[in-house]
Amino acid sequence: MNIFLDTIGCRLNQSEIEKMASQFRAAGHTIVSKAKDADWVVINTCAVTTAAASDSRQAIRQAAKAGAGKIISTGCWATLDTVLALKLPGVVKVVPNLEKDNLVSSLLDLDVKRLQPVERCAIPGDRSRTRGFIKVQDGCNNACTFCITRIARGRSRSRTLEEILQDIDLALAGGVNEIVLTGVHLGAWGKDFSSSQPLSYLIESILQKTSVPRLRLSSLEPWDIEDHLFSLWTDRRLCPHFHLPLQSGSTKILRRMARKTTLHGFMALVDKIINRIPQAAISTDIIVGFPGETDEEFLKSLSFIRQVPFSAGHVFHFSPRPGTPAYDYPDRLPKETLKERSRICRQLFAEKGKTFNLRHIGDEADVLWESARQNPDGSWTLEGWTPHYIRVRAQATERLWNHESHVRLLAPYENGLLGDILTKA
Repeated sequence: MNIFLDTIGCRLNQSEIEKMASQFRAAGHTIVSKAKDADWVVINTCAVTTAAASDSRQAIRQAAKAGAGKIISTGCWATLDTVLALKLPGVVKVVPNLEKDNLVSSLLDLDVKRLQPVERCAIPGDRSRTRGFIKVQDGCNNACTFCITRIARGRSRSRTLEEILQDIDLALAGGVNEIVLTGVHLGAWGKDFSSSQPLSYLIESILQKTSVPRLRLSSLEPWDIEDHLFSLWTDRRLCPHFHLPLQSGSTKILRRMARKTTLHGFMALVDKIINRIPQAAISTDIIVGFPGETDEEFLKSLSFIRQVPFSAGHVFHFSPRPGTPAYDYPDRLPKETLKERSRICRQLFAEKGKTFNLRHIGDEADVLWESARQNPDGSWTLEGWTPHYIRVRAQATERLWNHESHVRLLAPYENGLLGDILTKA
């Protein structure tokens, strides 16, 4: 059969769809790049915001309009709104998140775990395979009042070390040069085992037992970072990039969000990271316009963000999700205010990103090239990422896509730095 796979939303969804692709291929089926060529379509949906839910429905409608075969909808939005998902054109089945890992086995009526595993290859139409997203756990036991994902995905569940190591080896065999560990609550890995294990054990095991060239952590809640973690960055393969979701720089709003951190604790953690790993990049997530966020609270949030040496930040405006406590909170803000606060906050992060980049001009770094565009004269324009997640553009005489080069960082450009290739791997 021909199978078309599509995903909306987070890196975890991307990891899951890549895993399904490997399972279909192991069973002898073909992954195609267009829905119109498929006998079956699987769409992994998202519900983190109203926009993501809308994008999920649109993806299903587009696949049906293109003439796709039978459509299976899975993921967070389909799990939360199964009735509506089944009413969309072409959808013959909805697979909820708790059954997603068995989707391929159920569809093919065989146990794919008994098949000889195959290397993980890029899904046709995908931009690149320089990075492989590896799911290490699912679900979340936290109770953030705005979050629908914890409802859609259930309690925290860790994958075994053996499963994770196998997935990494297959991804490396497929050609990726950077592994990104991902999960709903990455720091909860191992806590649900009969003999609890810390995340540091997983990272150490990966570095010891695989040939991974670069290993990156997707997102860590501030309260999950144990002191022993810092010692792991003596291995240069572990990228010095910490993505720490803050969500707000206002104490009042953090309490309404039920976040398990304080501004003082967050700043203390940032100071510790910089003292232990001076070259580290620290990025974050911020939600603006949470119910009850007054002008004063927004200004407090901006003031705190200015104090933290962030390298980047993702900005979201509050999106009311049915089923979450915050959905019923009073004092929602008008759309115009949400839009304006998002603009201001994004501009602030753009400035902080430029400041972080400028600090590294003159440095040398290894860059993994993620895109390569040939110029009229036959040369190549490359773009890629340093371990601390600075975007770099450089010129080369050959196509070095998915290769790593040692680069001197020269000058700013757009949202990154220009570089000069010194040596290639």
